[in-house]
Amino acid sequence: QVQLVESGGGLVQAGGSLRLSCAVSRATFSFDSMGWYRQVPGKERELVAAMVSNGITRYGDSVKGRFTISRDVRNTLYLQMNSLKSEDTGVYYCKGYFRGRDVWGQGTHVTVSS
Repeated sequence: QVQLVESGGGLVQAGGSLRLSCAVSRATFSFDSMGWYRQVPGKERELVAAMVSNGITRYGDSVKGRFTISRDVRNTLYLQMNSLKSEDTGVYYCKGYFRGRDVWGQGTHVTVSS
């Protein structure tokens, strides 16, 4: 069974940085794609950043130039978040697309105080 576990969320002041981690129960390169999504109450879950298996990345418009998605050679996906804004507050989820289905983590809370 494939499992994803996020960590690294917390409270940070506007302008600060956080790094989220997603520990995966198998190698990250075995996924067709992986990504980070966030959700705030009353809104749909939105894409923050994604990476396909060959390493190509894409970002949501609101985070371009501030966030960076990366992975290590084993089984961890990262999201480096810089220059955080209050509107970045939300629950951040890690998602992997594996063998035809989406697999989600449980989410980690990020709160940016202004």
